[in-house]
Amino acid sequence: MTQAGYKYLKSYQLSVIIYDLTVEFCKKWVFSLRTRSQMEQAARSGKQNIAEGYLEKSLKGYIYLLGITYASLGELLEDYEDFLRQRGLVIWDKDDPRVKKFREFRVFGVESLNSPNTPKLPSDSEEAANMLITFLHLALFLLFKQGSALEEKFVKEGGFTENLFKRRLEERKKR
Repeated sequence: MTQAGYKYLKSYQLSVIIYDLTVEFCKKWVFSLRTRSQMEQAARSGKQNIAEGYLEKSLKGYIYLLGITYASLGELLEDYEDFLRQRGLVIWDKDDPRVKKFREFRVFGVESLNSPNTPKLPSDSEEAANMLITFLHLALFLLFKQGSALEEKFVKEGGFTENLFKRRLEERKKR
């Protein structure tokens, strides 16, 4: 059986890693059940909306769901920043060599694409949160580029409903 095309998207593969690591992070360091649930749901929403959008017939719907993904991962980014701030820990600068090392990470699907090359969660909460913040910034960048490309495609080619209407008009002309 062939894999769904969205599983080849780097944005999806990275969102799977973010989701899995967020669940692990929350089990280790987030003790408020409400915050833990919110973080896990934001991470899950990120990955699930990429899949749902990709499978959507409507390009407009796909773009909309990528926007939901972007917002969910943005919310999760805020949660990680809050985690560090509330504990007096440091949000590392983007030019910090440790952040640069995290940015060198390249996601790839492994055989079935259901198990990307998820890195090990660091044992230090500050390092782990900063790794996830770095991955979230990368995911948000990829989603922005993906959304921009889909918007350009929509402008050039039109949407599902628009194209169905054109086909309907062409069919009427034939009669």
